[in-house]
Amino acid sequence: MNQQEIQAIVEKQRAFFHTGATLDIEKRIQALKKLQSCILRYEDEIGAALKQDLGKSTFESYMCESGLVLSELSYMLRHVRSYSREKRVRTPLAQFHSRSFKKPSPYGVTLIMSPWNYPFLLTIDPLVDAIAAGNTAVVKPSAYSPATSELMARILRECFPEEYVAVVTGGRAENTCLLNEHFDYIFFTGSQAVGREVMRCASARLTPVTLELGGKSPCIVEKTANLKLAARRIVFGKYLNCGQTCVAPDYIYCDASVKDRLVEEIRRQVRIQYTEQPLSNPDYGKIINEKHFQRICGLIDPDKVVLGGGSNPDSLQIEPTVMDNVTFADAVMQEEIFGPLMPILTYDSLDDAIEKINSMAHPLALYLFTSDKAIARKVTARCQFGGGCVNDTIIHLATSEMGFGGFGESGMGAYHGKDGFDTFSHYKSIVDKKTWLDLPMRYQPYQELYRKLLHIFLR
Repeated sequence: MNQQEIQAIVEKQRAFFHTGATLDIEKRIQALKKLQSCILRYEDEIGAALKQDLGKSTFESYMCESGLVLSELSYMLRHVRSYSREKRVRTPLAQFHSRSFKKPSPYGVTLIMSPWNYPFLLTIDPLVDAIAAGNTAVVKPSAYSPATSELMARILRECFPEEYVAVVTGGRAENTCLLNEHFDYIFFTGSQAVGREVMRCASARLTPVTLELGGKSPCIVEKTANLKLAARRIVFGKYLNCGQTCVAPDYIYCDASVKDRLVEEIRRQVRIQYTEQPLSNPDYGKIINEKHFQRICGLIDPDKVVLGGGSNPDSLQIEPTVMDNVTFADAVMQEEIFGPLMPILTYDSLDDAIEKINSMAHPLALYLFTSDKAIARKVTARCQFGGGCVNDTIIHLATSEMGFGGFGESGMGAYHGKDGFDTFSHYKSIVDKKTWLDLPMRYQPYQELYRKLLHIFLR
C-alpha cells in the first residue's frame, strides 16, 4: 500500500469511530465473538501457516499462539462489561453535593504493529484488547512471516469491515507510511531499534505508545535449586520456538558450586525433549530466515560448545546448543540471542550477580531457580525487570490475570486482560455537580469565615 491508500484507511476509521459505533458494549462483544468463532474455524489453517513460517508443530502452535488468543478472548468476553462500567470514587466534602467517577473511554484509531516470532499471538492478542476497549484498529503484521500474515489478513477481513479493523501487509515502506499517519494510540512489539523509531515518530504528534521489546533475560540458578527440575524447565523455555521468544531465558547465571551438575542435567533434558538428533525431530522448528540463521551461527564459539552447535543451512535449523565458560565479554553476550544458544555464566556471590544484572540494560524477563524463599524475595525485589518466574520460565505471560510488559530498555506499558483493556483506554475523571446547592465559600469576595471552613475541608 502507498501513503494515500493508508491515509484513506485511517480517515475512514476515524470517521467510523466518531459515529460512536464502537462505544456500544454489546457490539464489542459481538465483534469479539465473531473473531473467536473465526479463529476456531481456521484453527488447522493457522497451524499450517505457522508450520510454514517457523516450523512450529501443531501442538506448539495451539499452546503458544491460537490457544492463548482464544483464552484472552474468553477472558475478555467474561469481563468486558464490568471493565467498561464507570467507577464511582469518593468526593471530597468541599465538593458537596457531587458524584465523582472515572469513565473508561477508547482512544480512537489505534495502530498495532506485530513481530514475526509469534505472529498470530502477538497480533491478535492486543487486537482483542483494543476491540474490547472500543477502539478501531489498523493491524500491521510482519513481512517475515508471510503465510501467517496473509491468513490473518483473510480472517480479519472476513470478521470486520475495513473502517473497524484493517490489515496492512508489506515491509519497511508500509511501516514508514503508517508511522507518518496520525493515530490515537500505537502498540508495537518488536526490536529495540525499531521501537526507538516508532517512539520517535509518535513523539511528533505526542501519540501515546506501548512498546513490547526484548533484551537479555537472565536465568539465575541459585545453589539451593532443584537442578533436575530447573534443567527441565529451562530447556523448555529456552528452546521453545528455537529460542525465538522475546521472554526466553537469554543466558544462565549459575552459582559456580552447582554449575557442572546443572550442565549435565541440561544435557540430559535436551536429549529427552529433543532426542539425540534434534534436527530430525519433526516438532523442532526453524530459524525465520537466512539472515537471522547466519547471525545466530556467528555467535557460536566452537571452543565453548558443550552440547549441540550443529546446523542445517538448507532447513535453517540450529541444534539446541549449550556454551560453557562464557564471560560477559564474549560475542554471545553483546546482543539478544533470539535463537537456540544457551550460554552459561557463573557467579560466586549472589549479591555480585544482582549488581551485575542491574548494571546492564533492564531485561524483559528474569527467572530464578531456588528453594530458599528469602532468596526469592531478595532477587525479585532488588533486580529490575519486566516480569518473570520463580522456579519456572516463560509461563508468566500465559495468563490474562496479569499484565505483560517491559521495563526500561525492554519496553513500556503492559497488556493482557484488565491491563490490556486499560492500555487501550483513557480514563476520564468526571465530577457531576448537583444544582440544588451551591456553597458560596469559593467565590469572591473572600471572607474570614470561609477561610476557616476551607482549612477544615482541605487538610
